[in-house]
Amino acid sequence: MQGKGLIIAAVLFAVLGGGVWYSNHLEAGKEGKPPEDSSPKLIDVKEDQFTRFEILRRDSNPVIVEGSGSSWKMTAPQQLSADAEAIGSLAATVGSFGTEKLIEEKAADLQAFGLDHPSLTVEATTKDKKHYKLLIGDETPTGSGFYAKLDGDPRVFTTYPYNRASIDKDWKDLRDKRLLKFDDSKVSRMEISARGQSFELGKDASGDWQITKPGIYRADNLQAEEMLRRLKEAKMDALSDEEAAKVPAAFAAGTLVAHASVTTPEGTQQIEVRRNKENYFARSSVIEGVFQVPADLGNGLDKSMDDLRNRKLFDFGFNDPNRVEVREGEKVTTIVKAGENWQRNGKNLDAPEVQQIINKLRDLATIKFLPGGFTTPVLELTVVSDSGKKTEKIQISRQGNSWIARRENEAALYELDGKVVEEIQQSVASLKEAASTAKK
Repeated sequence: MQGKGLIIAAVLFAVLGGGVWYSNHLEAGKEGKPPEDSSPKLIDVKEDQFTRFEILRRDSNPVIVEGSGSSWKMTAPQQLSADAEAIGSLAATVGSFGTEKLIEEKAADLQAFGLDHPSLTVEATTKDKKHYKLLIGDETPTGSGFYAKLDGDPRVFTTYPYNRASIDKDWKDLRDKRLLKFDDSKVSRMEISARGQSFELGKDASGDWQITKPGIYRADNLQAEEMLRRLKEAKMDALSDEEAAKVPAAFAAGTLVAHASVTTPEGTQQIEVRRNKENYFARSSVIEGVFQVPADLGNGLDKSMDDLRNRKLFDFGFNDPNRVEVREGEKVTTIVKAGENWQRNGKNLDAPEVQQIINKLRDLATIKFLPGGFTTPVLELTVVSDSGKKTEKIQISRQGNSWIARRENEAALYELDGKVVEEIQQSVASLKEAASTAKK
């Protein structure tokens, strides 16, 4: 009996082993093959390989763009610069154009799918001179997709609506919509006229923005860079022909919002923005015509000089300083960083209290810029940072409830919140030694 059981077990083992072998062999045979229910790409080309696209809508003139990388031009229906980003998106879709379902392996009657006279045709040429012609036909009866095929391939597929929408572009979609064309890293000067003021910004020796006209003032780098970004990204809105026809009159009747210019080694470019009711319109020195533009461009340029000035009194930023000195009359408090500790007269101080003072100095900002009113200073704040390379000194005067500050060697005057100044005074006056030091 025992021998018979061993024989049965051996047979079962052989059957199971054979099943495993067959399963593994079958899976190995499938490697590299798509699942049977998958649908192939009609085109499989890397997007950076295309050099030309021709888009033809049924009963319309073709749109032709040529180029590569970030340099594209439109040759039909007009000679215009083309939008490299929009064409990159087009190239990505065409280069991996996917299908949903195979409808016919060898379609004899293309008319049944609207492919004898396609609603949309896209021809693409690559660097190695290969040509692809993608045909998009009628919408499917269920409305869930469109018929599609590649010219020269007898198969007919369905494709998703978003695939069609991604390549269904007219000349206005593919034209370069930028109103200014400059390299922001090369901009040395910006000039702004808005809110009845004209002012100029330039780069200082350290590469930071400063206001250079009508006077020399520190600029808020973040605000200046945001202004530059809005100018660089200034683009026309996409409008219908009927809407575009109304733009010149709306621009002419509009109220001036801002006039701006940017200067690079290649020259100066200008833009003028106007508002008419709730819409904004612009004209630039780079491209002919007037255009409707997004509201955020108008709002972004509608700034006064004070909007772009640096409101902070100190520039040491998020790096802790090396030394802080507070002079009030004859009393002088000097705080020095020694290794990991803060010291006064060689004794360690309570670190959280010192940090509180530093944070208040870092955040000290004006509530209003003033043309005058500074009198005899009653408080002087000095911060040394950047390993001793940078020294900032602030003098503060008081007249009644008004606290007015000025930075050393600068003409600008800043009105301060008196409560904040008093908090700094109180924090310095109550500064204690570290617990470990005080016990000794």
